[in-house]
Amino acid sequence: MKFDNKNNLFEIFSENYKKNQNNDFLHFLENGKYKPLKWEETNQKINSLSNFFSENNVIKGDRILLVSENRPEWLISDLAIINLGAITVPNYTTYTEKDFSFVIKNCTPKGLIVSNSQLFEKVMSAAKGLSYDFKFVIQFESGSLSNVKYYNDIKNSNFASKDKISRKDPACIIYTSGTQGNPKGVILSHGGIISNCEGALEIVKKIKKDNFKFLTWLPLSHSYEHTIQFVQIAVGAKIYYSTKIEQLLENIKLAKPDIMTAVPRFYNNLYSKMNTGASKASGIKKWLFFQTVKIGTKIFLKQSTSFKEKLINIFVDILVRKKVNKNFGGNLKAFVSGGGPLDSNVGIFLNALGLKTLQGYGLTETSPVVTCNPIDKIKIDTVGLPLKNVKVKIASDGEILVKGENVMLGYWRNENATQEIIKDQWLYTGDIGEIDNDGYLKITDRKKDIIVSSGGDNISPSKIENLLCLNNEIEQAYVHGDNEKYLSCLLVLNKNLEINNEQIKIIIENVNKNLTIVEKIKKFHVIDDEFTIENDLMTPTMKIKRHKIKDKYKNILENFYKKN
Repeated sequence: MKFDNKNNLFEIFSENYKKNQNNDFLHFLENGKYKPLKWEETNQKINSLSNFFSENNVIKGDRILLVSENRPEWLISDLAIINLGAITVPNYTTYTEKDFSFVIKNCTPKGLIVSNSQLFEKVMSAAKGLSYDFKFVIQFESGSLSNVKYYNDIKNSNFASKDKISRKDPACIIYTSGTQGNPKGVILSHGGIISNCEGALEIVKKIKKDNFKFLTWLPLSHSYEHTIQFVQIAVGAKIYYSTKIEQLLENIKLAKPDIMTAVPRFYNNLYSKMNTGASKASGIKKWLFFQTVKIGTKIFLKQSTSFKEKLINIFVDILVRKKVNKNFGGNLKAFVSGGGPLDSNVGIFLNALGLKTLQGYGLTETSPVVTCNPIDKIKIDTVGLPLKNVKVKIASDGEILVKGENVMLGYWRNENATQEIIKDQWLYTGDIGEIDNDGYLKITDRKKDIIVSSGGDNISPSKIENLLCLNNEIEQAYVHGDNEKYLSCLLVLNKNLEINNEQIKIIIENVNKNLTIVEKIKKFHVIDDEFTIENDLMTPTMKIKRHKIKDKYKNILENFYKKN
């Protein structure tokens, strides 16, 4: 597919629709089996919904709020909105009433699309508190409310867009997760997402040439998965929608995807569970697994292997790696990690087991991908090479700057914040990094999250938290110590294990061995409550909200530093 002649995102869908009308496209779970929706059926639904919007006076530039879990109707709604030149405003289903109030007040959407009655009630309660009226409400799941138009009741009709939609026009407003405070509405253009698709396609085509199958499970409300759906459309892929995260592995086995995108926490959990499971296995199984990891690591890092190791590697390819891949459907060609730093030990481990894992980097403000590792030359301690048409440079203070069509148009109704982050067309990411001799980008720190000790040392808490969480005993960690003489941490333990303080002390001692003097953990406290999306201590993309945790556990954290 050529992208330089595409004026808007809908043209990407239109081109592949003409090629694939009678082919299966979107797959949804029903009674434990995936059922397909063909390209032709999808196109008809988009046309009907577009016509409904037009009849309800939706015009170019209008905002429409979309609140739903991942499902075919999500993509259909998104395409119908942008077909009119209107702007999709995706929101997480986990948002609180307060969150919805903020978004509604900030972007004043003309209409609302929700998946079910529970979400309808939550959003409408927020709107009522603002005395705000939507011009229309669409609900995916059927019901009997008179003020709601139900998705299946929208009559089939044809639609032809009257407005010219250009690459510079807004396609969506995606609200940032707000790890440091109130979210900001990031305006992404059609051209920005198209540019990202073009760059991503170069990565994807090296993984597989055609007949793609993707499993979608990260929230489509996040910029990462939102853009990936257009990559999927561009390659004419079969898209499978996962249900709950608890059923993810079951969904993977059913869908048998070629490529999966996920955040580091998913891979950290895999690493921990697979290591623990192998350690408990019987003698020969245990030996085979860790031989696979040992030899696979050497091969991945291009270290020399003995004749004996080469021979063993042939056998473990069949006995271990093939079996591991079968657990992920049997067709998996690559994992792609984004949304945060992936621990290099985790990346090496997965690659050693034959699970090709590519680390990338991006921000919501960059549509979102900036860099990604190519499958034929992975540098796991880096986030890869810049995508096509994306420029990256390092400022004098080490901050990563990005330039290209993929950079956002700005923050919705927040010009001051826009000017703070975009200067001379360069976006100031807030991340600290370096570029190696091969052009690969390495993230070293995060400006905003950095802990500055009382001695003036800059410390990355996420690095230490990741090391702590690689232990099966520790589910979550929060490292603290800004303006203090030493670091402390809050720990959430694995509730399936019986763990005492002495065991935790040993784990921390082992972690400390891999840290510098200023990075070592001196004190810790075990807390009962997990950091979750529901208790507002974690973003929908599973990043901890540092400021929220700091406020909630203020007394415990202060006690770490009280003089005896």
